[in-house]
Amino acid sequence: MRPAAATVSFDIFRKGQGMRDWLTMTAADLGKGIGKGEIDPVELTETYLDAIETHEARDRIYSAVTHERARAEAQAASERAKAKLRLGPLDGVPISWKDLFDTAGCTTEAGSALLEGRVPDTDARVLRNASQAGLVCLGKTHMSELAFSGLGLNPITATPPNINDAGAVPGGSSSGAAASVAFGLAACGIGSDTGGSVRIPSAWNDLVGLKTTSGRLSLEGVVPLAAKFDSVGPLARTVEDATLMLAALEGTKPADLRGASLKGKRLAILDTVVFDDIREAPLKAFNETVQRLQDAGAVIERITSPEVSEAMPMSGILYTSEAYGTWSSIIEAAPDKMFPAILDRFRSGKDFKASDYVAAWQKLDNLRAAYNARTAGFDAVIMPAAPNMPPNAEKLMSDDEYYVTENLLTLRNTRVGNLMGGCGVTLPTGTPGCGLLLCGAPNAEERLLRLAKSAEAALNP
Repeated sequence: MRPAAATVSFDIFRKGQGMRDWLTMTAADLGKGIGKGEIDPVELTETYLDAIETHEARDRIYSAVTHERARAEAQAASERAKAKLRLGPLDGVPISWKDLFDTAGCTTEAGSALLEGRVPDTDARVLRNASQAGLVCLGKTHMSELAFSGLGLNPITATPPNINDAGAVPGGSSSGAAASVAFGLAACGIGSDTGGSVRIPSAWNDLVGLKTTSGRLSLEGVVPLAAKFDSVGPLARTVEDATLMLAALEGTKPADLRGASLKGKRLAILDTVVFDDIREAPLKAFNETVQRLQDAGAVIERITSPEVSEAMPMSGILYTSEAYGTWSSIIEAAPDKMFPAILDRFRSGKDFKASDYVAAWQKLDNLRAAYNARTAGFDAVIMPAAPNMPPNAEKLMSDDEYYVTENLLTLRNTRVGNLMGGCGVTLPTGTPGCGLLLCGAPNAEERLLRLAKSAEAALNP
């Protein structure tokens, strides 16, 4: 018979081991554990805070850690759990926030020296909604400067690490959000997506990323890039987590994922643009993924879209005009504070005429309508999430041509969804750094998430 002292020692070890396992559990499972009384939100939050503070990349991932807020929210969640008064399925689960969501009393600088020292008085609307659902705010994560790059490279503040390649960029602009989840420093990360900023870092770090329809989730208190394209979305470990987070951010009930199946679902492979100059690894991963989806019962066709062909060249005027119009006065007051590549990208929007910008939006609205009609008979349009692999960070800094080429290529496929005005989900394919992008119709997130749940099961049985 083992002595009592040894028994206590073993129990302490076992509890410590279990607490470390919390860092890799899904947000949904953490919530279920809290509901069953198996996980205490206070201990859970302290486990995450300790992991953050002791991680070698702490300062490359988090721009600020909100210790006091996290502990207060965790304590309140713990008391609710004991009283059987939980606010929702994620009550007590700790998450991170991209550094463009206003957080009361905490610096919110959007990865830019232009906003250094900016401390808002109130939370962004989506942060308030999440807090009202009981989620615990761990802090703010680094991002691409003013959210205007898909690479995640930011020499002004910090470039977070990539989970698959220490020398590569993590994808952006929600770079720290992805790293916080991939490295076990948050159960979920909240980011924004204007041209791919949730989906690219999710794909390159083997996460599930949900791009919501622009306008569905509130942008109140969110530092803008191009507000007509900006959207809010989670970077998560599973489709279930993304589904629960969407409901928490919106203040609604989550979609029912039960019984989701691929059998008979019609998927369209978009052949237009998205396979141009694609690299070997993403193409191979995509082709293997298509086969697995077919094996699970999906019906897959290939389509072309002249609407996408016409819309893609309009990206320059649509994005950069709005971005520069939004930030020009602040940028030109102190341009030397910016990373030159990002500065140049903003300034590329200053010479477009207002009349051409208005005409471009009118044309895009017509193209969107035609595209939605063309794809209405499909459950989703699919493509590789990114046509390239995460580029080398040092080479991006030393080779201007490489930077421009990789930055534009990185966001090309995801930008299709932004231009066409729909929602999208990227899923891990099993090949590190390669994601499958499913694109849905505007405001069809619930339907797309059910499809993504069934695809997730086929890709990661």
